[in-house]
Amino acid sequence: MKKHRFRLIGIYDYTVILTYISFASAITGIFCAVTLHLPWAVFALAFSGLCDMFDGKIARTKKDRTDDGKNFGIQIDSLCDVVCFGVLPIIICYEMGMKHVVGMVILVLYGLAGVIRLGYFNVMEAKRQSETDEARKYYRGLPITSMAIALPILFVCSPFFPTPGVFVIALHILVAMVGGLFVADFSFPKPSPQKVLLIVAVVAAAVAVLLFMWRGGEFLHR
Repeated sequence: MKKHRFRLIGIYDYTVILTYISFASAITGIFCAVTLHLPWAVFALAFSGLCDMFDGKIARTKKDRTDDGKNFGIQIDSLCDVVCFGVLPIIICYEMGMKHVVGMVILVLYGLAGVIRLGYFNVMEAKRQSETDEARKYYRGLPITSMAIALPILFVCSPFFPTPGVFVIALHILVAMVGGLFVADFSFPKPSPQKVLLIVAVVAAAVAVLLFMWRGGEFLHR
């Protein structure tokens, strides 16, 4: 009689570890956002962004990836990005004050733009990887991970706004602009390793300030 071993579907190797860590960080951030621990929620968003900056570089170090492995990596990366840089920012921004009709419409459109972008990316990236193994030099439109930089920086700058209402207006503008740029058809140069390190330093500094200067989002109640 043939014995059946228990198996897990999916492809498990070191090339997807950072993607899974990024996803876990985003889920943790959602828990923090809905309990109004907003600094930690924004920290989770920034941390997910940092993980995403390096997961592609790690994946390219594995030279014997199969076509199934490459395609799985493309799909799993985008699925996790929907949560990390789509759902999590939406919940954070909602809890920060985008709770009225206009704000909710902007958040819905932001989420839709992110999904459209990632769906388009999956199609084009699968085609590109079937033709070449070279790293991508340009993005079409703004990468969805950009919100992991833009939102933490705005949050850190919140004390410099004269009133919480002005901050919320700026938040509406930021989300609308970033969401629109997700689906805008323009070429965006992929950052060099030096620029990536600069971005990492800026976000890390912003998050450090965020965690040490605020407690539980009290800037919203000044």
